[in-house]
Amino acid sequence: MEKYIDLHIHSKYSDDGEFTPIQLVEQCYKAGIKIMSIADHNSVKAIDEAKEAAAKLNIKYIPGIEIDCTYNGINLHILGYGIDYSHDDFVILEKNILKQELECSKEKVKLTNMLGFDVDQVALDALSDNGVYTGEMFGEVLLNDQRYNENTLLKPYRSGGERGDNPYVNFYWDFYAQGKLCYTEIVYPTLKEVIDLIKGHGGIVVLAHPGNNLKGKFKIFDEMVELGVEGVEAFSNYHSPETVEYFYQVGKKHQILITCGSDYHGKTKPAIELGECHCTIDEHDIESQLKEYKLI
Repeated sequence: MEKYIDLHIHSKYSDDGEFTPIQLVEQCYKAGIKIMSIADHNSVKAIDEAKEAAAKLNIKYIPGIEIDCTYNGINLHILGYGIDYSHDDFVILEKNILKQELECSKEKVKLTNMLGFDVDQVALDALSDNGVYTGEMFGEVLLNDQRYNENTLLKPYRSGGERGDNPYVNFYWDFYAQGKLCYTEIVYPTLKEVIDLIKGHGGIVVLAHPGNNLKGKFKIFDEMVELGVEGVEAFSNYHSPETVEYFYQVGKKHQILITCGSDYHGKTKPAIELGECHCTIDEHDIESQLKEYKLI
């Protein structure tokens, strides 16, 4: 199926993104993508740059953001599309989370070293533009540190290893995600607060990659719709065919917006290609929905 729409892309304004907004627009153009959205983590900085570049290449651009939040103890990612991104509320959100991430980064260094490493601080700082250290960065530094070439804990993440397809983000998921050994807690807004924020600024609320966040708890999504979630990223690179079909049918049942997104980051997720959304329907049907929701 052609690559036509990708509504979940990350730029360098996400701590784990590789490319500038303009580079991403150019990549979308080369890939044949006609409708795109950069949805950075808790940040709207990419939007103006990307909108201007997309307009020059005749690409329809939807302003977006991906906000971390919690619901019943589960960490979630909520996509906000079509938002009035010029409002100070989004600046306040980013500053609040950045402040916490800077503190957590110091703790991550200690926790990582407790695994038996001596993290190369210079190499870590070279990867970070703002002092925030992500789990992906720790993975990149350790996997490229010759002192640990034979380290057994890192073996699964090397070429040919069982976690070697997306080594950096897999290292994050295995050690720094919620409930893992190097997890550091950030106080994110609640799902209800994020719904109110996005809707309060004219946006549409969509749950990102639900199969990835709601592992084994898919029924919870029905509660989220009652709370105010207006869409679901049924077509996601992370979803199995069964998960795609489940959330596609759930989306149709609730008569909500059904979207597709690759969650493209670049080097932290090298196995993910731009426009790779596991979409099983004609993407022009998604385009029609986007028009109904006045997003394009």
